[in-house]
Amino acid sequence: MTQPTSAPSLRMGPTEWLLLVALSILWGGSFFFNKITVAEWPPFAVVQVRVGLAALALLLVVRITGHSMAVGRSVWLAFFGMGILNNLIPFSLFLWGQQQIASGLASILNATTPIFSVLVMHCFAYEKATGLKLGGVLAGLVGVGILMGPDALGGLGSNLAAQLACVLAAVSYAFSGLFGRRFRGMPPLVAATGQLTASTVMIVPIVFFLHPPWTLPVPSQQAILAAVGLALISTALAYILFFRIMRTAGPSNVMLVTFLIPVSAILLGSGLLGEELLPRHFAGMAAIFVGLALIDGRVAGLWSRRRANLPTA
Repeated sequence: MTQPTSAPSLRMGPTEWLLLVALSILWGGSFFFNKITVAEWPPFAVVQVRVGLAALALLLVVRITGHSMAVGRSVWLAFFGMGILNNLIPFSLFLWGQQQIASGLASILNATTPIFSVLVMHCFAYEKATGLKLGGVLAGLVGVGILMGPDALGGLGSNLAAQLACVLAAVSYAFSGLFGRRFRGMPPLVAATGQLTASTVMIVPIVFFLHPPWTLPVPSQQAILAAVGLALISTALAYILFFRIMRTAGPSNVMLVTFLIPVSAILLGSGLLGEELLPRHFAGMAAIFVGLALIDGRVAGLWSRRRANLPTA
C-alpha cells in the first residue's frame, strides 16, 4: 500500500468528470432505493443487506478477474477503518434521518460534504483551502438549494436530531476521503471489495443483536428489488468508480459528487418520467456548474496567467 508523497492536482480531466457524473447517477438512485427498503426494514438491517450483497458480488468479480485480496493485515485494518467512516456511520445516519425528514432536505444536507471535505483536507495540510475553492463549494451548495427548491427547505428547523444525523454523516464522508488516500496505489476493485467486506463483518453482529433476522417481516417483492439495486448498482459498482476517481483526482474532488447527485436526479426524472424542468432547475444547475469550475482550478489558472501578463507599475 503506497502513500501519496504530495497533494494531487485539483484539476480533473474529461475521464474523471465523466466518471463523477456516472457516480452521481448511481448514488442518486440510492435515495430512491433507501425510501423503499427503509419502509419495511430498520436502518441497520438495510445497511447489512446493502454492504453484504455488494461485498459478495465484488468478491465474485475479484475471483473471476484474478485479483487477490491477500493484501496484508495492516491493509485489512485500514479497510475496517474505511468501512466505518465511509459505510457504517453515514449509511446508518442517513437512513435514520430519512425516516424523519424529506429526501430533498437530506440531499441538501448531503451536499455539505464538500465543505467539510475542504476543511478537513486543509486542517490536515493535505490540500490548501484557497479562496476560489471555498467560493466554489459555497456556490455549489447554493445551487443545490436552488435546485431542490424552497419546499425542500420547509422542514429546516424541525426534526433537528435527524438533520444533525445527516450532517454528521457528511462529516464522516469527509474524513473517509482523508483516510482513503492510503488506497490510491491500489486497484479500485480491490479497495472497494475490501471496504465492503470489512463493513459486512462489522454490521452482522450489530444487526443480530438489535434486529435478529427471524424477527423481521418478510419483505415485499418491491423491497427485495430495491435492496438488490441498492447493493449492486448504488454500492458495488459505485464504489469501484469512487476509488477510481480518488486514485487519479484526490479525495476532495471525488466528494464533489454530492453536488451532482441532485442534478442527476432532476435530469433523470425529466428524461425518463417526463417531469417538468422549471426555471429554478436551470438556475440551480448553473450555480453548481460555476462552483465546480471554481473548484476544478482552471479558473484560478486562467486568472494567474492573466495577472502574470499584466504590465507592472
